[in-house]
Amino acid sequence: MTLNHKLILNEVRDYMFIALGLAIYTVAFTVFLMPYQIVAGGVTGLSAIIYYATGFHLENTYIIINGILLVVALKILGFKFLMKTIFAIFTLYFMLKFAQDIIPKQENGLPFKLMGEGQDFMSMIIGCVLTGIALATVFMNNGSTGGTDIIAASVNKYHSNVSLGSVLLAADFCIIGSCMFFPQFGTYLERAHKVMFGFCVMAMENYVLDYVMNARRQSVQFMIFTQKWQEIANAIGTQMHHGVTILDGHGWYTGKKSKVLCILAKKNESVYIFRLIKMIDPNAFVSQSSVIGVYGEGFDEMKVKIKEHKKEVKEIEEVKGN
Repeated sequence: MTLNHKLILNEVRDYMFIALGLAIYTVAFTVFLMPYQIVAGGVTGLSAIIYYATGFHLENTYIIINGILLVVALKILGFKFLMKTIFAIFTLYFMLKFAQDIIPKQENGLPFKLMGEGQDFMSMIIGCVLTGIALATVFMNNGSTGGTDIIAASVNKYHSNVSLGSVLLAADFCIIGSCMFFPQFGTYLERAHKVMFGFCVMAMENYVLDYVMNARRQSVQFMIFTQKWQEIANAIGTQMHHGVTILDGHGWYTGKKSKVLCILAKKNESVYIFRLIKMIDPNAFVSQSSVIGVYGEGFDEMKVKIKEHKKEVKEIEEVKGN
């Protein structure tokens, strides 16, 4: 298979998983959050607040706001960067529209309460878990749902010292807090109740999102003490395409020299590595430990800004010179 074919297949795979993530998000939002008028962050959450307060269709508000943001962001971020975002925005628009058309309605026009009356909290938990998984699926496949993500990316481009997370957090706080300004939500106490529910949604959704994304990236380190180090190193190198570092060891008790294999791998590869070791040398001594982060080829990218570091070093040198 040529490099171009691999790139095309990877792109197709990304779009398929982005669509899957958006489908899960649509189900979670329309079945578990909307029926109980639970608010959330992002443009979808803002669209829902406007829908609860005015009755203006959620998907229409969503596409209008994102349309405006896209026009602004196209000049800032470029079309290539926003291709998957544009795909996600329109896909989610049609999914939300379709879901609301097919789901049975309550008397107030909202989707029916699958969990029953008075199950707001339980519905919120299920909805947040599903939306967190959905967003993680989209992000892990190089996608974005648009909205506040576009704002965050645009701000970060010109103000690199402002993190994406802080912009998203500030935007979500403003969106959820806006419930206090809609008299349609009832008394101030009822509005405050809705805002607190919204903050719970934001916290739980972000927790699930981080958990899913970090679980995929989690890495482990193996230290393998064995007499058959050549066979094990060869098996891991050829069958798993992993690099193996061979260290020189010296047993204190036995006084014998030995070789130690050091391997860094993804956590989900652990079972396969243990299987290979056991097949070759059942008596091997193996130490497995979790590592905070692994950066480099085959693992995560080192996301540090070299220019800023060079600037800081230069400033320090100038201070020392004075």
